[in-house]
Amino acid sequence: MTKKIVIIAPNRDVDSWVKALKQQDDQLEVEVYPQDTQREKTEFILTWNPPQDVFQNYPNLKVIASMGAGVKHIFNNNTVAEKIAVTKVVDKQLEKDLGVFVLAAALNHLRDIPFYYAKQQESEWQPKKYARPEETCVGILGFGTIGQAVGETLHKNDFKVIGYANSPKNHENIKTFSGKDSFTEFLQQSDILVCLLPLTEETQGILAASVFKQLKKGAYLINVGRGAHLNENDLLEAINNEQLSGAALDVFQEEPLPQEHIFWPHPKIDITPHVASVTHPKRVSKQIIENYNRMQSEEKILHQIDKEKGY
Repeated sequence: MTKKIVIIAPNRDVDSWVKALKQQDDQLEVEVYPQDTQREKTEFILTWNPPQDVFQNYPNLKVIASMGAGVKHIFNNNTVAEKIAVTKVVDKQLEKDLGVFVLAAALNHLRDIPFYYAKQQESEWQPKKYARPEETCVGILGFGTIGQAVGETLHKNDFKVIGYANSPKNHENIKTFSGKDSFTEFLQQSDILVCLLPLTEETQGILAASVFKQLKKGAYLINVGRGAHLNENDLLEAINNEQLSGAALDVFQEEPLPQEHIFWPHPKIDITPHVASVTHPKRVSKQIIENYNRMQSEEKILHQIDKEKGY
């Protein structure tokens, strides 16, 4: 029986994925949509931002594997049958990378590095007072596996850290909140709010005026979740009225961020092009192949998401 994985990732260079998968299993055929063949025999698809209704072309599909930790892109323009398993990438290195990125963004804010960079362009010497990590409470909105890893990185670097999740979490060093009744208390304690939520119908647009006004005056936002979490107009308003002191944004509603977007020149918004943590095919191809083999032997598929929860 032919072993085959089809990659569906429009407008993305997938050569490194093809190479990494074949290095894991030299008997594997890797085809790239739309040049793939015999779709009725395809059982396993690896994807990022698949086209609308594309999965309908694969009547015997068993597994849809995301190329990253996020899976919302799979459901954006497609209906996925209940019998099909949907998986995400789980990689400790991604968690570590994300923790380092958030730490850098938090320190960048505390020490006013963007301010000094702007003053350098003007040849202006203007010292400012600064806050210290031990004086700063970082609230992590989305305190799952990744949120806890990020929280530990911040804690090790002397930040006060609190976490919020839908379900109760226990953590040795970090105070946690759960449920709607404690959401306001969580927000009111946060000097810096870090969004690490999965993108679901409930969390879409959650970073809005209703949340910003419950934060401490002058709080700072770091969004490394998804662009659709953020209400862009509400962010601008919150910064303009000084409810927020600024924001570091790594994800956006439209990517790449359009050149004419108002965020680009804003002096209190720091932009990075979705680089907080990037999946490396060499690191994660092993788990993709393992799940392919598990599918063939009818074993339990690893890293499946709950379709009802959306993560």
